[in-house]
Amino acid sequence: MSIDLTTPALLFSTISLLLLAYTNRFLALATVIRTLHREFQETSDPVAAAQIVNLRKRVHLIRDMQTLGVASLLSCTICMGLLFAGQVWVGKVVFGLSLILMVGSLAISLWEIRMSIGALNLQLGDMEK
Repeated sequence: MSIDLTTPALLFSTISLLLLAYTNRFLALATVIRTLHREFQETSDPVAAAQIVNLRKRVHLIRDMQTLGVASLLSCTICMGLLFAGQVWVGKVVFGLSLILMVGSLAISLWEIRMSIGALNLQLGDMEK
């Protein structure tokens, strides 16, 4: 397999867009958590309490998604430095690590998306009663 500086550079835009999407998800969840927390303090609604538990888990997953995404971007940068320095074999290994980190980030993202369905089901549960 041939690898040059442009190969890891291709991931930069992808990882950057992922990190932006993750940050937007985090900010949206933070707003919802603040609103539900206020609601819970006023009404002690058990649905709001369950929602907050679910949202806390999701915020932790987003933190992990962002951590792996940043580590992937950092690995890409290191890979490019290694390739620039002529360390092709080590650069390939670091690039592989970068891909693994990105896959981990995406896998956690999928898990978090599936958890969001659980939060919606909690919210809509009172309609079924």
